[in-house]
Amino acid sequence: MDRNEIMQVAAHFRLAGEVESYVELTAGLINNSYRLSCGAKEYVLQQINTYVFKQPEQVMSNVQRVTEHLRCKLTEAGEDPARRSLHLIETTDGGNMYRDEQGRCWRVYDFITDALTRDRVETAEQFRQVGAAFGEFQRMLFDFPAAELYETIPHFHDTRKRFETFRQAVATDRAGRVKDLAPEISFFLNREEMMSSIVVAIERGELPLRVTHNDTKTNNVMLDAQTGMALCVIDLDTVMPGSALYDYGDALRFGASSAAEDEPDLSKIWLDMDYFRAFTDGFVPQVRQALTDAELKLLPLGLKVITCELAMRFLTDYIDGDLYFKIRYPNHNLVRARAQMRLLEDIEAWYDELCAYTARLMEK
Repeated sequence: MDRNEIMQVAAHFRLAGEVESYVELTAGLINNSYRLSCGAKEYVLQQINTYVFKQPEQVMSNVQRVTEHLRCKLTEAGEDPARRSLHLIETTDGGNMYRDEQGRCWRVYDFITDALTRDRVETAEQFRQVGAAFGEFQRMLFDFPAAELYETIPHFHDTRKRFETFRQAVATDRAGRVKDLAPEISFFLNREEMMSSIVVAIERGELPLRVTHNDTKTNNVMLDAQTGMALCVIDLDTVMPGSALYDYGDALRFGASSAAEDEPDLSKIWLDMDYFRAFTDGFVPQVRQALTDAELKLLPLGLKVITCELAMRFLTDYIDGDLYFKIRYPNHNLVRARAQMRLLEDIEAWYDELCAYTARLMEK
């Protein structure tokens, strides 16, 4: 976008002054983002990706309700929410989003100063701070009516539906690859009951519906640039009703793995137990009084389910001919699937210790 377009869009928001300069922020993968300078005040202007989010009004409704709740909680606790929660800037007509003549959807946040994010944590202490941030996120939202939020990506963690999709892909064999995948297919068939266990527990009322972030990667936590302490959770577009187990599990699946999601050398892949302990040390004390005993006891199950779910999604896409995930080489999705399968095997080997460790933290 050129300066004139930026200026035209920015004019539809209640900023502190005219835009004096801007720079594109390239870290995000979904939305186009720009850092705006209006004198001493800075903002983040984002174009919402409406290919991914078909109902941007629903996304923005969720974001506004959740951020307002978080800011109220912080204020009640005597904290300044300015750097501790995202803050939406109103449009000139009092809305939370501007749709331009081309149908593009825009929003503006206050820019959080002196803060940074990490694509990969470099120390266990950094990962403990990430755990504390996502735990605090759950704690401050434990009394939010999760069922009132929109499901902006339908059936996102409906593992039974994911399994049906997998079975259909195997039966259809669109790309003619099933004949070479017997061990991989059996791997998931043997774990079908485990994969559906969280969905079943929610339906039975054994686990409550919670506000979930659904993208708990390390780079969605802002850390103070000076102290390294967690400031706030960002990128709330996937906030939906779900289970706290999913957020806990996905954060560990990504952050406590010894290797990248697509590491082809399976000998390099395992669950880093030091990072598991660090994240859990940050997370559990924040949620001990907010989550139920059943949730706390089953937190490690979230790690198993989410890892298995993603592995199966990669294999499903490979069987379908690589239609969903972007690939860099012909068998990329198969490599991804096998990497997550190997990680899951290590999680399963450590599972009793994972459960024992979270149980000890619950008792403190």
